[in-house]
Amino acid sequence: MNQSVLTRFDHEIAQQGARISSALNVLRMQQYPPDARKGLRKFQIAEVADLIGVTQSHLRQLHTDGKGPEVEVNAGRRYYSAEQMLDLREFLEANKKSDKRIYVPHRRAGEGTQVISVVNFKGGSGKTTTAAHLAQYLALTGHRVLAIDLDPQASLTSLFGIQPELDDTESLYEALRFDEDRKPITDVIQRTNIPGLDVVPASLLLQEYEYDVPLAISGKKGDEGRQFHLRIVNALKQVDPNYDVVVIDCPPQLGYLTVTALMASTGILITIHPQMLDIMSMSQFLQMLGGIMTSVADAGAEIKVKWFRYLVTRYEPTDIPQAQMVGFMQSMFAQNMLQNHVLKSTAISDASIRKQTLYEVERSDFVRSTFDRAMESLNAVNGEVARLIHATWGRK
Repeated sequence: MNQSVLTRFDHEIAQQGARISSALNVLRMQQYPPDARKGLRKFQIAEVADLIGVTQSHLRQLHTDGKGPEVEVNAGRRYYSAEQMLDLREFLEANKKSDKRIYVPHRRAGEGTQVISVVNFKGGSGKTTTAAHLAQYLALTGHRVLAIDLDPQASLTSLFGIQPELDDTESLYEALRFDEDRKPITDVIQRTNIPGLDVVPASLLLQEYEYDVPLAISGKKGDEGRQFHLRIVNALKQVDPNYDVVVIDCPPQLGYLTVTALMASTGILITIHPQMLDIMSMSQFLQMLGGIMTSVADAGAEIKVKWFRYLVTRYEPTDIPQAQMVGFMQSMFAQNMLQNHVLKSTAISDASIRKQTLYEVERSDFVRSTFDRAMESLNAVNGEVARLIHATWGRK
């Protein structure tokens, strides 16, 4: 049949992509208008006690004594905003009786900024939701956090309420590029709805970095190109005093963006869905990753990684094959696996449909037991990562 009679594949696929994009934009306009700003729910006393590390009775006594921030009381229940939780931390820190307790966990002199990269190059491993919940948890527990979306697909950016497809959103590419248009990272940092948490959004332009690096290496900027692995390191130096932890959501591929992030990292989280095909894919990823980082290190680059951990995500404990895969990994890499797992939960997936995390959604919008179970697993995982960060600082 004459090719001109049929719609060419390349034209058809582009047209369908445009149709999907247009339809999604309509959906987003209805559910989340461009001028919308993400809010943040208030936290009940049980959550606040858990995040701050005190008892509920202690918080009630402070409130009775008129100490600490004024909070909302509704039907006998106390509700704290994220800002009030920070105020409460400051009050507790200023009035503590023992130096063993740390209510404001900012890094101190001699404690370097921790850069945690979340990686895997297989979709569905929960990489982006892991990065989002970790960054928010660290901020809610008093750390100063910068989240960087390094994935051109910009899923983390979208989850944080920024819509790069509708706005001229600038990404970290502006601070990484090799030409005279490079900007300081401060120009692309945006605030989020959670105090203490800022974000560097992503956009499709990030993909240009994958082409820029080899051109820089082979061109007039050969020396600068060969030092590409330092570009995130150097960008972060500009804001080093402002943050305790940087969380990077890496792209699902092992390119120059991922390598640049990993060479800046002090900690690495490798998310893994416990299925045979996923673990087979991860094994290939690890072999390639090891080879590339070895080559970069042999060329004189410093590997800053202090720890790396495998994080099991979307885990169903009653699924026997999944449990077997977890046991398989634990038998080989027990010392490199997080003890806690992120459970598969409709609460997490349903929240993401709304462009929210579990820390943002209202508990009353879900089956209470489902929400609590998911939140418990997230807090356990994020708390374990926070302890790794503190251990790197030399804290007990």
